[in-house]
Amino acid sequence: MKMRVMEQYGEKLRQVIIIMSWVVISTVVTCSVTEARNCSFPYPAIFNFGDSNSDTGGLSAAFGQAPPPNGITFFHTPAGRYSDGRLIIDFLAQNLGLPYLSAYLDSVGSNFSNGANFATAGSTIRPQNTTKSQSGYSPISLDVQLIQYSDFKTRSILIRKKGDMLKTLLPKEEYFSKALYTFDIGQNDLTAGYKLNMTTEQVKAYIPDVLGQFSNVIRSVYKEGARSFWIHNTGPLGCLPYMLDRYPMNAAQIDKFGCATPFNEVAQYFNHKLKEIVVQLRKELSEATIVYVDVYTVKYTLISQAQKHGFENGVIACCGHGGKYNFNNTERCGATKIVNGEKIVIAKSCKDPSVRIIWDGIHYTEAANKWIFQQIVNGHFSDPSISLKMDCHDHESIHQY
Repeated sequence: MKMRVMEQYGEKLRQVIIIMSWVVISTVVTCSVTEARNCSFPYPAIFNFGDSNSDTGGLSAAFGQAPPPNGITFFHTPAGRYSDGRLIIDFLAQNLGLPYLSAYLDSVGSNFSNGANFATAGSTIRPQNTTKSQSGYSPISLDVQLIQYSDFKTRSILIRKKGDMLKTLLPKEEYFSKALYTFDIGQNDLTAGYKLNMTTEQVKAYIPDVLGQFSNVIRSVYKEGARSFWIHNTGPLGCLPYMLDRYPMNAAQIDKFGCATPFNEVAQYFNHKLKEIVVQLRKELSEATIVYVDVYTVKYTLISQAQKHGFENGVIACCGHGGKYNFNNTERCGATKIVNGEKIVIAKSCKDPSVRIIWDGIHYTEAANKWIFQQIVNGHFSDPSISLKMDCHDHESIHQY
């Protein structure tokens, strides 16, 4: 009798232990899933400022769509981007589990619930004293983008508080302080000087003023509540067909990869000064995390080691028409002409953009943009070295940097 009771007691005890074990395991799994949901993607929104390197439709909305064959690789139609497909900012958003950013200026089909893109192709940090038709530069310079952002934030909060039917298309108020603020601008400020026939030394001379205006914008966005900044430096200007074709160099000024050394030196000088500005801003804006991303090194590495990474024709444009670099400034990618009463495209895409680096003489292909993003996403080219994909504890710690 006692043995039977003991056996029954033992069996019940085993059942209790099994049940408790499952409760513990389930709790751990549930917590892990909850942590993953809360921490895998630390930024609920992205607000981007920049030029054509990150424009997802701003200039197209204001001045007409980027023509085909732009967009052929991924979107299969023009999509506001000066590339055959996606840009670095697209891969960044995708990596963070967010939708591709809608351009602030695009009123058709846009959804701003997870951020907005204020960049436009041709934008500069310092306002240009010319029109777009005269110089090609966008009137939406960085100071204008700041105004647009500030107004967007104010009106978004107001509309959400009113309970307007459009509120689901706008960010929640708390997203503005938790968002990632990305900046990729400055390249056009350098080319602007050369367009005015300035020497390299003259271009270098005005860079401190340009970066002074840039730092003022960062301070203003910080005052609006921004705390996480992701700032790209500028790429190797001397490797772009646009510069190589327009401002010919002698053989001694061209490096072994086909890039113009003087233009690259200007870009490096800009980046050196930009990094100094970032260091100073970190001291001033104590609650901010400001990450400086060295895309120059990544882009130059890709161009200089094209074959090693599965690419070809480092400084030759994929989409263009004629010339040494398949680039003609008057007949850019997508240019057309009338032949026997019919409009035909004369500046066409190459057969396989996936093995080319430069898309149209100024911008990069989707394949190159993807490769570049893959190099920078884990923080290997960032200062401080911070991955864009991290758990919540890492995210909290970087704010204490």
